[in-house]
Amino acid sequence: MTPEILTESRPSLRRARLRDLRHLLFFAIRRLVALLATVLVGVYLTIVVANMGGQVDELRLVQIRSEVVETVRADPAFFDMPGEERNALVASQVALEVERLRLDQPFVLRSLDYLQRAMSLDLGRAEQMHSDRGSREVRDIITERLPATLLLFGTANLLVFFTAVFAALRLSRHYGSALDRTMIALAPSSAAPGWFYGIFLILLLAFLFPLLPAGGMVTAPPPENRLAYAASLIRHMLLPVAAMFFSSIFVSIYSWRTFFLIHSSEDYVEMARAKGLPSHRIERRYILRPALSPIITSFLLMLIGLWSGAIILEQVFNWPGLGSLLFQAIGHRDTPVIIGGVVIFAYLLAATVFALDILYALLDPRVRIQGGRR
Repeated sequence: MTPEILTESRPSLRRARLRDLRHLLFFAIRRLVALLATVLVGVYLTIVVANMGGQVDELRLVQIRSEVVETVRADPAFFDMPGEERNALVASQVALEVERLRLDQPFVLRSLDYLQRAMSLDLGRAEQMHSDRGSREVRDIITERLPATLLLFGTANLLVFFTAVFAALRLSRHYGSALDRTMIALAPSSAAPGWFYGIFLILLLAFLFPLLPAGGMVTAPPPENRLAYAASLIRHMLLPVAAMFFSSIFVSIYSWRTFFLIHSSEDYVEMARAKGLPSHRIERRYILRPALSPIITSFLLMLIGLWSGAIILEQVFNWPGLGSLLFQAIGHRDTPVIIGGVVIFAYLLAATVFALDILYALLDPRVRIQGGRR
């Protein structure tokens, strides 16, 4: 190839890359807008259901009046006050609280205000709950619990992903072996959710053979030394991580091994073998790389299902994360905390779906994004 052709091809290649990047950016913006609309609808429905169409706010009015009455009665300064003045004081205090909470507005307007504040995580104060540091702010309560959930589920899912990829790739080399048939037989066991395995692991390894703690995040009181704290955290994570691992690993290995088998039988793989290319290079370039798109799709869809089951799993292991927080908030009927927990889970699900779309567009060479469209 002449230098003139090389000089002309480089700018054209640069323009093509910029065009692809621009199309990918438009596509990402469109997906973000669509996911945001979905989150808005889901959060608004949660607000309506959590408030029972406004009935919870009516109950809140009764609760506000009873709390103000008790406060006035308990204050010695108001013992000698005439009854009419005391009732007027109670009415004025109730009116101030109602105005502060905007309970004097129609529920439709209040629900839209709740939606705007919920999407920005400006949810005010919790009604019953508080953080471990004593804060009643919903944002503080949620941000205190969020790292525990991300740590637990992030560790379990990364472990499942890398274990399943390498195990599936190994099984694809030994199709029909005893280990392959065993994995096929174990695949239906992944139909049970993680909390189901968690109950049996607790009975076996925490009570029958007391090797690991049954629940919690660290020992009480928490160790002051960092190494001791990390060791305690790891011991408490073993059972919930193992429960999520067993609930997902077998079906992941079985399905991903099928993807590898499909790609290993392609003509271009046979051609590479005929050329005498090393087996590890064939697996990495011609089998693993093309199979990454369906594997990542399957993994992120599995991750969405695990987010949905976080409430029960964390409650079984008494793990102080968002799932157990949402469970407690439902028990206390703490509407701001319920809405805040739902918003965070909605954001996590939307981020998972968005990552799936972007990764699928980047990894699959058959996907073409033109003008922001697939």
